[in-house]
Amino acid sequence: MAEILPIKAWRYNDKLKNRIEELTAPLFDVVSSRQRELLYQNPLNSIHLSVPNGSDPAQKALETLEKWKKEQIILQDERPGIYVYYQYFRLPGEHDSRCRKGFIAQIKASDWAEKKILRHENTIVHAVNDRIDLLKTAQIQASPTHGLFEDPKNRLEEFMDEAMENPIYELEDYQGVKEVLALIDNPDIIAEFIKVLQDKTVILADGHHRLEGAIQYRKEMEGALPEVKWKGFDYHLMYLTNTNGNHLKILPTHRIFKKLEIEADEFLNELREWFVVKKFHDQEELGIYAFHKPWSYGLVIGEESYLMELKPEKFELIPSRYPEVIKKLDLAVLHELVFGQILGIPLEDQRSSDNISYERNFSRCIHEVQSGKASFAVITRELELSQVLEVCRSGHVMPQKSTYFYPKALGGLLFASIKQEEFEFDYGAFFK
Repeated sequence: MAEILPIKAWRYNDKLKNRIEELTAPLFDVVSSRQRELLYQNPLNSIHLSVPNGSDPAQKALETLEKWKKEQIILQDERPGIYVYYQYFRLPGEHDSRCRKGFIAQIKASDWAEKKILRHENTIVHAVNDRIDLLKTAQIQASPTHGLFEDPKNRLEEFMDEAMENPIYELEDYQGVKEVLALIDNPDIIAEFIKVLQDKTVILADGHHRLEGAIQYRKEMEGALPEVKWKGFDYHLMYLTNTNGNHLKILPTHRIFKKLEIEADEFLNELREWFVVKKFHDQEELGIYAFHKPWSYGLVIGEESYLMELKPEKFELIPSRYPEVIKKLDLAVLHELVFGQILGIPLEDQRSSDNISYERNFSRCIHEVQSGKASFAVITRELELSQVLEVCRSGHVMPQKSTYFYPKALGGLLFASIKQEEFEFDYGAFFK
């Protein structure tokens, strides 16, 4: 099933090791515009490779990469390795620290139809095209996607814990998460990782656009280098974590809507046809409200806030084109009913609509509405991991931006080149 290889990684020169916190970068869509500006101000920050700026971002990334190689800002490992990656974190209100254990490797970018990697979300077209351009031009991957595998026996944890006794990096990231990276370069141990994963299906938790870009680029390169067994353009950088006994937390992603074309009162009346709508006492408190029931949401509109709960008898009346496994999810109801039925935006248009945006930060939702930049925000519940797994196994996909696995993998701890002369190695040594 899943085909993984160790990485012949590029990493920041050890001379910069004590500055690694300021060189790494979170995913672009989880930080504010102000935080992004600060990252771009550092000429050595990895964001210049992961999300380059400028009129021709992909070319800019290539120029930056060549400069960093020439000046030995980054250096490549002489031989491939598996990079063990632990994240220690606490959730609001918790005193005990959690630890998500995993490792970073290269995985073959198998087409979705092969069902070696399963997805659960739709993608947004322009974001995929940007990733393809970057791969074509710079041929570097600066941040891993996140994949899940199921191994109840935890066969790899002993090797990972042992590697963690000699970490390469220990740092605190932008959200206060302690990030620790270590290396396994023993061929016999690497062979065990390959063996464990070879009968596993990987479930993509985060990074649908980046992996979709890798899949499309691999298709474009089909037939190239026929004499080469291991081709760089076939592979993709991924952080892999075991679902068994692991600390996997999915946070909600809220919806913000701009340019509402009907009056707020009319919109609320339309909602009341389908939902029980109750006024909520305080907008600021809505972010910590416990939505226990399915198909329940918060609504922030103007200076007011509300609780919305679908009337149970209305569920079967929703004109849904989703299959049953998707139709029953909160976000499917939201997209079909509020954005589709009430606001008249077809599902296929919602993916590219400029009026719908996605926000994990509750305070930003409030700010967007109160400042008049947005018409309203819908506050959503978190998904359960079991729901994500059920959708993945069904072969169907949820609405875009349905999940937010916390914490996110950090970019810039290492870089994976798909340039063939840098990727080239006798990987057969790792297959026992």
